[in-house]
Amino acid sequence: MSKERAQRRAEREREAAVLAAAKAAEAERHERREARRRAVASRLPKKRRGPSGVLADRRRTQTRLLVLAFLVLNVLVWLASGDWAVRILALVLTALVGPLVHILMTKN
Repeated sequence: MSKERAQRRAEREREAAVLAAAKAAEAERHERREARRRAVASRLPKKRRGPSGVLADRRRTQTRLLVLAFLVLNVLVWLASGDWAVRILALVLTALVGPLVHILMTKN
């Protein structure tokens, strides 16, 4: 009877050793994965948190609407005009005048 108990205990200890080795291997893989992730993340640019609040939301909305208006204007010029010179002129004027209009419209 004591031999059977000793065998069962030895079997349990072997199973526990196998489980512990598997856990240790998994922990090592996890640590290596996290080390790779930290190494890659350290080379990437950090996320910047922009300004928040009502005024920042209003400014973002105004900027989006202005960009959308310039985009619609350029699409209309592109569709209405068959002349490449007019299309390119509209794009150049949008690029030059756009920032000025943005400054004038969002200035408080």
